[in-house]
Amino acid sequence: MAKKPATKLPSAPATKRAIAVQPNLHQEGHETQKYGEIVKLPNGLSEDVCKKSVALLNQCLADTITLRDMYKKHHWQVVGPTFNQLHLMYDQHYEGQVLLVDILAERVQLLGGISLAMAADIAEVTRIPRPPRGREPAAVQIRRLAEAHELIIVAAREAASAVDEAGDDGSNDVFVSNVLRTNELQVWFLTEHLVAASPVAT
Repeated sequence: MAKKPATKLPSAPATKRAIAVQPNLHQEGHETQKYGEIVKLPNGLSEDVCKKSVALLNQCLADTITLRDMYKKHHWQVVGPTFNQLHLMYDQHYEGQVLLVDILAERVQLLGGISLAMAADIAEVTRIPRPPRGREPAAVQIRRLAEAHELIIVAAREAASAVDEAGDDGSNDVFVSNVLRTNELQVWFLTEHLVAASPVAT
């Protein structure tokens, strides 16, 4: 039996085909969720608890992003006889802070909040003093970083207690297991570089 020739469908005009694949670069809309609002998720926590936890997490996030970026600034600008050690350590600590940023931001989102993200917003919220744009001695870099770590450590302990009392065990774990332990370890490594070791007297 002979095959019937395939029916050829009419094709769209070339101009219509081009429009169909042309990206629309003029999209406009409104915010689907405003900063500070909570979308209630089935996580067993009240909206009020989530809102308070999100505020504490976002503050920690802003300070962590600032500390992260300060590490990268010092990584680029460090000079002196300990250049290699500090250059490598600053970058290792930077990577540790990068992990914390993701953990904190994701915790905010899974509580139904909106995490801070843009540099301008971080600059408005962070409590860590802004360093100068120029280069500073290595000892001053370390002092600035240690002070920033301590600020985060103190705030993380307070936040951990607050979310624990509210029954938000997940956020308590983030503050203790991630934020506290990372910052305590990093500040220890930092401050050991400021010890003025001297020969043992005989």
